[in-house]
Amino acid sequence: MKNNLHGIDHIGITVPDIDKATEFFVKGLDAVVLYDTYTKDQPPRDSDFTRKRLGIEDETAELAIRMLALPNGPGLELFEFYNQHQNGPITPADIGFQHLAIYVDDMNEALQKVEAAGAKRNSDPVALNGLEEGKGNVFCYCKTPWGSSLELISYPTKQPYTKFSPREKWKV
Repeated sequence: MKNNLHGIDHIGITVPDIDKATEFFVKGLDAVVLYDTYTKDQPPRDSDFTRKRLGIEDETAELAIRMLALPNGPGLELFEFYNQHQNGPITPADIGFQHLAIYVDDMNEALQKVEAAGAKRNSDPVALNGLEEGKGNVFCYCKTPWGSSLELISYPTKQPYTKFSPREKWKV
């Protein structure tokens, strides 16, 4: 039977300012702007239809949508909404999708780049341990300029799960 699943196409991220977030992802992670689905020059989308299809509360309006592409990865779909009661970014302890992890070859270079773009690291890189440990295997959590969690991760020593990964089978 053919597998109908192909992997992550894109990740949706709500940001407080779509232009500043775009600048961060372009400068810090080499993202490329693909297109704008909806722009701020258009009237805000605040219809019942919009709220129902997105599962958002009343008095929320969609202001802008932009699709970016990461090198070697999924797309990032940025959303900007208006809601006077909008919550701030979640932390890794909150329920829900909690961070974006980006694989990097050179941790120091990646950290310099995201910090120059406005991110702040939570700590210095930490060695992966347990089944993930190996020479050069490290990760580092950072906060984006608007406070969302971003993980940079590098594991030049092969991870044990890769022998089960479709990437290994497909030689991706």
